[in-house]
Amino acid sequence: MPEHKRAVIVGAGLGGVCAGIQLLRGGIGDFAILERETEPGGTWRDNVYPGCACDVPVALYQFSFAPSLHWRHVFPRVAEMQEYVRQLISNFELAPHLRGGDGAKSARWDEESCCWRIRTEAGAEFETEALIVALGQLNRPKLPDIPGRDSFAGPAFHSARWDHSVPLDGKRVGVIGSAASAVQLIPEVAKVAGHLTVFQRTPNWLLPRMDREITEEEMALLITAPHVAELTREQIYQNADCLFWQAFSWTPQGRAAFTRQSTMHLEAQVADPELRRKLTPDYPIGCKRVLFADDYYPALQLPNVTLETEMIERITSHGIRTRDGVDHALDVLVFATGFETTDWHWSLDVTGRDGLRLSDAWKDGPQAYLGLTVSGFPNLFMLYGPNTNLGHNSITFMLERQSEYIVQALTEMQRRGVATMEPAREVQDRFNRDQQAALAHTTWADPRAHNWYINAAGRNTQNWHSHTRDYAAATRTVNFEDYVIHAHQRA
Repeated sequence: MPEHKRAVIVGAGLGGVCAGIQLLRGGIGDFAILERETEPGGTWRDNVYPGCACDVPVALYQFSFAPSLHWRHVFPRVAEMQEYVRQLISNFELAPHLRGGDGAKSARWDEESCCWRIRTEAGAEFETEALIVALGQLNRPKLPDIPGRDSFAGPAFHSARWDHSVPLDGKRVGVIGSAASAVQLIPEVAKVAGHLTVFQRTPNWLLPRMDREITEEEMALLITAPHVAELTREQIYQNADCLFWQAFSWTPQGRAAFTRQSTMHLEAQVADPELRRKLTPDYPIGCKRVLFADDYYPALQLPNVTLETEMIERITSHGIRTRDGVDHALDVLVFATGFETTDWHWSLDVTGRDGLRLSDAWKDGPQAYLGLTVSGFPNLFMLYGPNTNLGHNSITFMLERQSEYIVQALTEMQRRGVATMEPAREVQDRFNRDQQAALAHTTWADPRAHNWYINAAGRNTQNWHSHTRDYAAATRTVNFEDYVIHAHQRA
């Protein structure tokens, strides 16, 4: 017999954990969190490459309802983040709800019983009134379409699947990519590699990270004055939401200020004019993800590091051949080439009303209402859904607002005697038309912006179009007038 739950959460990363906590805080204790891996943590479990760290200040990245006292860096390392996930599970007593080591394989809406029927990879079955999908966006490693990619004779792996059994000491290491993961791992690999070659296709705009250790004395002081910590968090939030956003909304002030700040960072750290030229983007700041790093530029100037900007022609059994005919001999090859994003290939196969598969509904690009609900899929809720990614603020802020919205929806459904809710098609369509119109005025829409936010049809399927405080306002109250609802049938 299927196990019945009021709600089933799929995924035990920060989003799924946040949703579970908010369900408990809202008085809903009848739920399960299904996780394919034996350990929770999501991206902080999967990404364990050298130097992996959060690129948002921890004061803003931790949940507002769960500040921690164990942080040791302003930008916490992966081990700190994973420990934070464990603390959340322990402190909020989520462990009894976790089902690790068996991922959800399929979810089908049963119209007759008004519930989702879920089957796991091991064959376990659940039925639930509400399906909450927290599978994230950046978790499917993308390998570049380079001729000979599988012909390399040595160890080769993606940064998100780091092979710690491969020693790098004294080895000739090649890293393909120079974006968010690369700028973190390259300085660490450079410390041990005999020679490191960085293959850069496109330079990125970098801003100083200004990371530092947080001392025990500083943490002790914050314990005595928690209101100061809250003021610090609020200041960082306002700076990101009001000032940094202008790099993406493309105000003249934001364009000039952040371009200048990034240029000054490059000039201060790189003296060689030729290297500086190679590291200067030819597109406006904000078009692609803006990176934060203090040690990336210095690492590229080490005697055992080479920045190669010639296009890769092919991967060979012994290394990489560039278009100029040069063979770069390598012992180890690392793909720091990001993730699949615009196609939205969830590991969960979702089938909604009238047999409509979510993958078919999204074949031209994912669309949702508020990034949370989808027409044709009753009682389906998402965290980090379409168009809720950010370029300027913390995703944990969005996860909190989404979890609060879901709990409010479930609570109000029960109070009103509502069995199902799904956004009206015209409401969802209008929301997405308005959002795409707003996104067309951001720097992400610049024709020079070859980024991972835009799909093949030219739609930005990833990013929220405005300040996060606007998202908070939009999700503060569940407006049932925007939904098609059906009441419970009376006996």
